[in-house]
Amino acid sequence: MIDKNDIFNNLFVLELANNHWGDLDRGLEIIRQYGEVVKKHGVRAAVKLQFRDPETFIHPAFLDLATKKEGSEVTDAPGTNTRYVEKTLRTVLSEDEYKTLLDEVKKYGMVTMSTPFDEKSVDMCDRLDIEVMKIGSGTTKSPSLLNKVSDLGKPTIVSSGGTKLEDLDKVVKLFKEKNVPLAINHCVSLYPSEDNELKINQIDVLKERYPDNVIGFSTHEYHNWNDSMLLSYAKGARTWERHIDIDKGDYPVSKYCSLPHQVDDWFKAFRKAEEMCGPDTEDARVITEKEAKYIVSVSRGVYAKRDLPKGHTLKEENLDKDFYLAIPAPDNGYTENDFYQEIVLTEAVSKDEPIIRG
Repeated sequence: MIDKNDIFNNLFVLELANNHWGDLDRGLEIIRQYGEVVKKHGVRAAVKLQFRDPETFIHPAFLDLATKKEGSEVTDAPGTNTRYVEKTLRTVLSEDEYKTLLDEVKKYGMVTMSTPFDEKSVDMCDRLDIEVMKIGSGTTKSPSLLNKVSDLGKPTIVSSGGTKLEDLDKVVKLFKEKNVPLAINHCVSLYPSEDNELKINQIDVLKERYPDNVIGFSTHEYHNWNDSMLLSYAKGARTWERHIDIDKGDYPVSKYCSLPHQVDDWFKAFRKAEEMCGPDTEDARVITEKEAKYIVSVSRGVYAKRDLPKGHTLKEENLDKDFYLAIPAPDNGYTENDFYQEIVLTEAVSKDEPIIRG
């Protein structure tokens, strides 16, 4: 039986930064370039789009902000993030355009995913048959949106950025009650994040607090694409998220965004982490024949101190009376590590000869 959380295991979420600035052709090119990188490394990846319905997400007084000139009354409204409003308006696509992007994602064998920021956008996720949902850090305490997303019953990832554990507890409880698979990403909502702001040890906290959920890491650092992967994997993260972009045209690339060659490095680091950590298991590792032979080769062998008859029993307390220990140990001989039990000779052994296994 496949675990219901299996969809999250070793899943890479590639978020189209700023919704590719609302440029459909650019969005398609991003998907194609990253689709090739994903195919090269044979990893499982989802491309995540952001859905916002401007008519319900934005206050009516701000809906024409994208066409207003700087210095207008609305642009200068105190205490409001008008830049966020303007960016939202400038990056909106139609449902058909979103479908075109999602079809391209599927063409490359990747998973479709979306972060809806309002209830109408959740409905669009349903219509477009989005495979994996995302609860962004800014909406972890939004009951209406959480209920709407969880009612879809689709596997969902929630990011913990800016969220207290007691609030995250409520999200986990809600999805558990509805039997909806939920992964939890450790996330620091700083764009970009400095290395000393990553707090990767929080993965330990989440794994202990939510043992039934897959824990991941949503990251925005920008100095390298190796260290946080190696550390987060070793800590137990099994899904990861980064913003992606391409350096093309007049669009700026944000510091927290990854370019294709950097995601290539990221995937290489993942494969190295897999290699070095070994398979996920709660069982003790099996000692290989190669390693066992090496241990014998550097251990002291057991040699007869005097002529010993067949059937004689060697005991640890008879060291220096019946036998002594010395290198090299013969291939099939007893060593100093075998005296957790008594050794009964199956053949007579002459003085200075090794004690061979019967």
